[in-house]
Amino acid sequence: MNGKDLISIRDLERKDIEGLFSLAEKMEGEIGGEKSPLKNRIIATLFFEPSTRTRLSFQAAAQRLGASVINFESVALTSMAKGETFVDTIKIVDGYADLLVIRHSLEGSARLAANVAKHPVANGGDGGNQHPTQTLIDLYTIRKVKKKLDGLCVHLVGDLKYARTMRSLLYGLGMFGADVTLVSPKGLEMDKGVVDEAKTLFSMKIKQTNELDLKGADVAYVCRIQKERFADPYEAEKLQKEFKITEEQLKGVKEDLVILHPLPKIDEIDPAIDNSKHATYFEQAKLGVPMRMAIIMKLLGRA
Repeated sequence: MNGKDLISIRDLERKDIEGLFSLAEKMEGEIGGEKSPLKNRIIATLFFEPSTRTRLSFQAAAQRLGASVINFESVALTSMAKGETFVDTIKIVDGYADLLVIRHSLEGSARLAANVAKHPVANGGDGGNQHPTQTLIDLYTIRKVKKKLDGLCVHLVGDLKYARTMRSLLYGLGMFGADVTLVSPKGLEMDKGVVDEAKTLFSMKIKQTNELDLKGADVAYVCRIQKERFADPYEAEKLQKEFKITEEQLKGVKEDLVILHPLPKIDEIDPAIDNSKHATYFEQAKLGVPMRMAIIMKLLGRA
């Protein structure tokens, strides 16, 4: 992985991910320290879609490592508003920075950027396709809390049709031998090709259901309904209200059930659950910094 791009979780092997786990643990211990291994390096965060956690945690990770950050988060404030192409923009910023972190609404945009840029590119989410750095955070969080990944029963809950985090995570869980149940509203099931590929590659046990039932789950990974990707926003709002985890639905679940969420959460988890023993999503978000520190170090060939 050193000096290369990170566009898809499928770019990595299990040994690569385990190496990142070890490095992220080291980074956790060094947060707040005086070391600056990336002094004089520049990280560009190019976000063509809104973001809070991915953008800010990459910026925080870069700065904790001693790197500087150049950023844009609004196309309206760049030359793209004048008609400059995506490819030309990437070529220009590639001349300014040592690493490019990109989020874009179009699937394949991160791969295109990697083909154009001479410096490493990290995919911060490309449409409904992939979000590999989020998956690394998710796997790291699960292993940290549950002490393992192999053999866990993980429920992926919510919008499985449009949520890029779910596609990446399915592959990641498959690499580590977890069993997965896909739980979604009707019409928002995960693409059959993605499911079949995961079964073939990893011999995964994958169940699918439209019933929201978390009994038996070790981990429930929940995502919001991707309203911005719906042709009909009213249909999205309807599903948001109907497919919701409440305190009532947590009756009978395992005592040590862990609930994760890539955030932002809207209506899919009752706010009362935030303070329960099951809610782990804020800790999950916090772990984004050491994991992205590890990713940056690897991509720049410094670890």
